[in-house]
Amino acid sequence: MNMDFKRKLTIPMETKEMYPLTGAMAETVEKRIAELKAIFSGRSRKLLLIIGPCSADNEDSVIDYISRLIPVQEKVQEKICIVPRIYTGKPRTTGDGYKGLVHQPDPNGRPDLFKGIIAMREMHMRAVKETGFACADEMLYPENHKYLDDLLAYVAVGARSVEDQQHRLTASGVETPVGLKNPTSGDLSVMMNGILAAQHSHDFIYRGWEAHSLGNPHAHAILRGYVNRQGVTHPNYHYETLVYLWELYQKWELQNPAVIIDCNHANSGKNPFEQPRIVKEVLHSCRYNPDLGRLVKGFMVESYIEDGCQSVGGGCYGKSITDPCLGWEKSERLIYDIAELL
Repeated sequence: MNMDFKRKLTIPMETKEMYPLTGAMAETVEKRIAELKAIFSGRSRKLLLIIGPCSADNEDSVIDYISRLIPVQEKVQEKICIVPRIYTGKPRTTGDGYKGLVHQPDPNGRPDLFKGIIAMREMHMRAVKETGFACADEMLYPENHKYLDDLLAYVAVGARSVEDQQHRLTASGVETPVGLKNPTSGDLSVMMNGILAAQHSHDFIYRGWEAHSLGNPHAHAILRGYVNRQGVTHPNYHYETLVYLWELYQKWELQNPAVIIDCNHANSGKNPFEQPRIVKEVLHSCRYNPDLGRLVKGFMVESYIEDGCQSVGGGCYGKSITDPCLGWEKSERLIYDIAELL
């Protein structure tokens, strides 16, 4: 093969033995997963808000950001369930450049996958232990999920992964709710096929094992907009698309019809300051149409301490080095606005 095998990495079981959860941490994760399942099954009317940095590039600033959510969650806990984003693998469309914490725990340094595995587990552990939040991460690489499966409250499958069979089958064996995004082409049938596969049981090869999954009844849709043939972005959070998605769910007879609206990416044209407007428009659609009120379970918002983004090594604390984010003050205001509208 045209590659060098540099070293054998620690397997998930060994990593968990090196960095184990305490009983209190495990209880925190279990409690949050149960809360999310209640939302997706319709037993809870709380709104889910998955919010945080585009990419978890710096442990101190990410934990600082999540700590700021603690008093906010306390104030809105009757209406909103907050799940912070800790996205440790950041995909780039071309595959070039910074690929996230798991590849480069030091964004200015060389790739180091061993240190990256430890860094991503430590960051999620700090969040659970120090803030009481179990967080969300993206399943960019299905085989990496086992390093974090005891820590996560929510898992997302991205627009470029939703057509991949290994992602779909792994999602069918994940305990937490899993959101599958529409592909970058915007074809909702691709996403629905992914949800169907994730909700069913399968036998497949996973990390060298013959595995049998039980199916994930809380697998659901994420709408993130799309790009047409000319490279122009188009949103898919408007009323008509939500009605169409509701009709698709009825036709496909899937369990627990649900959608999360990703307010950034192609839905905002990567303009993070559009996110509050998008949230409020969708909430208006939900008030107007009770079916949509049952379908829309929450939102994804890309948010960090500072507005916008910077280049790697830019030196501004709490500012994204990948996609631009909504700053803390605007994000806090958005959360309170959502609570007032519910």
